[in-house]
Amino acid sequence: MATDEQKVTPGTGPRHVACIMDGNGRWATSRGRPRLFGHHMGARRVKEIVRACPDHGVKYLTIFAFSTENWKRTQSEVAGLMKLFRRYIQREARDLLAEGVRVRFIGDRVRLDDKLVRLMDELELLTSRNDRVHLTIALNYGGRDELGRATKRLAAEVAAGRLSPADVDETTLARFLDTHFLPDPDLVIRTSGEARISNFLLWQSAYAEYEFIDTLWPDFTKAEFARVLGGFGARDRRFGAVTA
Repeated sequence: MATDEQKVTPGTGPRHVACIMDGNGRWATSRGRPRLFGHHMGARRVKEIVRACPDHGVKYLTIFAFSTENWKRTQSEVAGLMKLFRRYIQREARDLLAEGVRVRFIGDRVRLDDKLVRLMDELELLTSRNDRVHLTIALNYGGRDELGRATKRLAAEVAAGRLSPADVDETTLARFLDTHFLPDPDLVIRTSGEARISNFLLWQSAYAEYEFIDTLWPDFTKAEFARVLGGFGARDRRFGAVTA
């Protein structure tokens, strides 16, 4: 097992890591606590992992906070999560600024309440000059929903005559995605033992490496993060080619 002091050799680890932070509710339930307690503990874990990123050469961290499908959960859990997101932004804003973290949000904001959207906008502006770690939070995000919204925007440009259909290719479409400001993820980590991608970064993860681990998100320590990153360097990433 890796220790907190172990670091990934520069240049061998992933530059962009994306995390599906699964298992908060199960973690709490297994301890006889409400599911929201698990989400609160999961938010604390986010802070720890963000702080660990520079030690391992991780410049970009993208986390899946709330999916377009999560609205199907109970009304009390959804309301509690929205309150948690507001509190997280208010509580962590100063530390994120001081630690050089640039925060941006992806996802459809239309369904989110006005106060939360205002806080998101303010945090993005507050941290806009930071460059130590780029933290992207996927909130009311779904890969299919993102592609649908991107296609609508692209179609509008074609209809307005500002873009020729002949010029539409992969690069063009990528400019209309929520993640247009990010490099594609090198590594996607999913906690909790589930081996599925759950509609997360469908386009962007075409050639990402995946790591499915049994640990529930609130138990995902800096040491385990380091272990997973360390194993990335041993992978043979061919991007469809054949190694000579």
